[in-house]
Amino acid sequence: MKIIEEFIKRESTAGLVLILVTVMALALQNSPLAAWYGSFLHTPVEIRFGALQIAKPLLLWVNDGLMAVFFFLIGLELKREVMEGHLSSIRQVALPGIAALGGMVVPALVFIIFNQGESFAMNGWAIPTATDIAFALGILSLLGKRIPVSLKIFLMALAIIDDLGAIIIIALFYTGDLSVLSIAIAAAALALLFAMNRMGVAKKSAYILVGIVLWISVLKSGVHATLAGVALAFLIPLNSKDKRGRTFSIAKEMEHDLHYWVAFMILPLFAFVNAGVDLAGISLKQMLGPVPMGIMLGLFIGKQLGVFGFSWVAIRFKLASLPAGSSWRQLYGVAVLTGIGFTMSLFVDSLAYNDSQVYYFADKLAILLGSFLSGIAGYMVLKGSKPAS
Repeated sequence: MKIIEEFIKRESTAGLVLILVTVMALALQNSPLAAWYGSFLHTPVEIRFGALQIAKPLLLWVNDGLMAVFFFLIGLELKREVMEGHLSSIRQVALPGIAALGGMVVPALVFIIFNQGESFAMNGWAIPTATDIAFALGILSLLGKRIPVSLKIFLMALAIIDDLGAIIIIALFYTGDLSVLSIAIAAAALALLFAMNRMGVAKKSAYILVGIVLWISVLKSGVHATLAGVALAFLIPLNSKDKRGRTFSIAKEMEHDLHYWVAFMILPLFAFVNAGVDLAGISLKQMLGPVPMGIMLGLFIGKQLGVFGFSWVAIRFKLASLPAGSSWRQLYGVAVLTGIGFTMSLFVDSLAYNDSQVYYFADKLAILLGSFLSGIAGYMVLKGSKPAS
């Protein structure tokens, strides 16, 4: 339980940092410093080793590189939860799993209703399916002991399953033209990682070295580079033995080492480079367009209907039970909070529309507004609920 409380506290604080960074990005983009902000995003960064060259603006290094580290951490958390945590049994995974499914299906349907028939617009169908766990737990932290720990665990598990859904969606629907050579190198790296795992290799440096090769090959293959982080995480051994026969966990050590860096450096930096929306260039007409409306209503309406509706069905038909010490109102409040898509929705948006600015930032503003409405509404619902006995 202490580990869970530490996780919640860390994520809650990170959520507050994300809010501050987002406000900073918006302020810079809409101030006389906008030109500096734009130059910062497009600062050229290049790494060359012989014929191998990786040259990208800073924005893409964050989105393709640092976010791979974020997904590596997500993979480690997911593996730990499945092997020995809150997703290790059918009973434990039932409610958050069913709720997460509803939280992906219904928002996608809302978006599709608004954008059917528009092929380019439809690329964004997955944008409102995401949940930002740091932001959501940040809101819950403001309510203190009013919210039972069981409900916070439910939200954590739901968000982890939601992230798994995002990983699958990215792998299946946001992959470009494939390079056979790069895929072959990536496959060889994966095979080597698997062999190292089975042979009991217990050196972090060995996994990191092969992981870098995996990331570069996936980056060059046409498959999104963040998936390399997930694949690497799944092949890090959960339990190993040192030369003296003592058991330790490389995966847990890596997870612990990375959590602060991801929460307080990588995600804030991602928010800073992606949340700078030029408000002056957005009209009410643009905001009422099918893409922004599909995103905003998908997050604010679709998420809460999907999560709460699927949860109600699961509990009503005894497939799962209400989290201990919680009420239906509290479950609904948490369902509303899952509409805080923010960083994950911004990430999927960058893949869907390739930062083309076809919608003049209205799509990104819709993410911020949908997340903001979900946060405010969820907080108000939960604030009016009775503290758990």
